[in-house]
Amino acid sequence: MTLSELEADWNVILRWLPDLQASARESGLIKAQRGIKDAEIWLRLLLMHIAGGLSLKQTAGRAREQSLATLSPVALHKRLVLAQPWLHRLCSHLLKDQNQYPGSSDWPQQWKFRLVDATDINEPGATGTDWRIHYSLRLPEMLCDHYQITDKHGGEKLARFVFAPGEIILADRGYNHREGAARVLQAGAHLVMRLSLHNFPLEDESGEVIRPLESLQSLAAGETWERAVRFVWRKKTYTARLCVLRKSEAATEQALRKIRRKAGKSSLKAGPAALSSAPFVMVLTTLPPALWSTAQVLEIYRCRWQVELAFKRMKSLMQLGCLPKTSDASARSWVQGKVLFALLIERLLWESKCVSPWGYRL
Repeated sequence: MTLSELEADWNVILRWLPDLQASARESGLIKAQRGIKDAEIWLRLLLMHIAGGLSLKQTAGRAREQSLATLSPVALHKRLVLAQPWLHRLCSHLLKDQNQYPGSSDWPQQWKFRLVDATDINEPGATGTDWRIHYSLRLPEMLCDHYQITDKHGGEKLARFVFAPGEIILADRGYNHREGAARVLQAGAHLVMRLSLHNFPLEDESGEVIRPLESLQSLAAGETWERAVRFVWRKKTYTARLCVLRKSEAATEQALRKIRRKAGKSSLKAGPAALSSAPFVMVLTTLPPALWSTAQVLEIYRCRWQVELAFKRMKSLMQLGCLPKTSDASARSWVQGKVLFALLIERLLWESKCVSPWGYRL
């Protein structure tokens, strides 16, 4: 690709972003006293380092070779530390713009689906999680519509997201808390969530605690089962459906190995409740049974895997998995830049599939 072709592609990307100069000045990235004053140059340098995988020294050298700027790696690092608010503003602009795009498939347009999940990012030499990205992916567009960056203490909570009436929220067992489920329902949205019984007690219509495992032992592999249930949070009762599928023997054995391996890492013994639940996929939903059968609820839950694949792509193709920073400020900016990189790629994919191939809207 020639330099002129690269410049043309760069101009397409600039069309999707807000006024770089004004936003950089308002975010505190550009200082009036000294240094590079061109926000576009700073964006190029930051993307070279964060998205391109160049070190600070390599980025400074590349900038000098391309006559973009003359600066030291230390100066670039100092500006990286200040860049997080600006990069966040650019991401917010992209999210707001992308939320206007309609789906373009045979997906039932009367339903709005959102997949929520989180992924961990580690600093060099760390033995545990240092940062966590909480992410919401919209189907069928496969576009991110919300994200949040926290440190390792930021747990997975549905309360981190804002829900709208009529949305269908798909979540895994990490969000298996009655408070979060109640928040979804209070917003008028529907929930499709993988259930863990020991964390989420259920009742029948009379208020008696339900122990569904006793009724599931007779299920054959591939058979489904459903029961009307309810749960209580802060003295308010919410009705739902418990949809269950019995796994195959191979899938059950795989689940048992995963449970034992996880317990072994903590020097604990796998609990009987977890082992007895391993043969089943249990999904709690508030979708109306007249419109969604048991099989359809279980099938739609399988779509949640798309957010896992999105994380795998970000970690393998965009090197999001290991954080090459040791200070909190530079780490937040680096993660924020990776999110901006992911959003730009999503936009490129959407534009290439859904609009004329000249690359931009008039």
